[in-house]
Amino acid sequence: MTETELTKLHTTPMGEERIRRNLRLATGINPLEFCRTIITDPAAIIVPEGKNLYVTLQNYRITIHRTSCSIITAHILKQ
Repeated sequence: MTETELTKLHTTPMGEERIRRNLRLATGINPLEFCRTIITDPAAIIVPEGKNLYVTLQNYRITIHRTSCSIITAHILKQ
């Protein structure tokens, strides 16, 4: 992702709760910042598919709407 896209990265309050629940994040962890850390990791694999970007790192997958830069959801992948 470009720097501009990273600064536009956002999610809704419902999205934050969905990400927190799906990734099992503790209450004090900011879901948006957690996702931003994964997205900016050099080892992250970013795959564009249709209107979304899928970012995968280790056992995490984040779904981002390409044009709005909105994080839709995130999941822990089964190993």
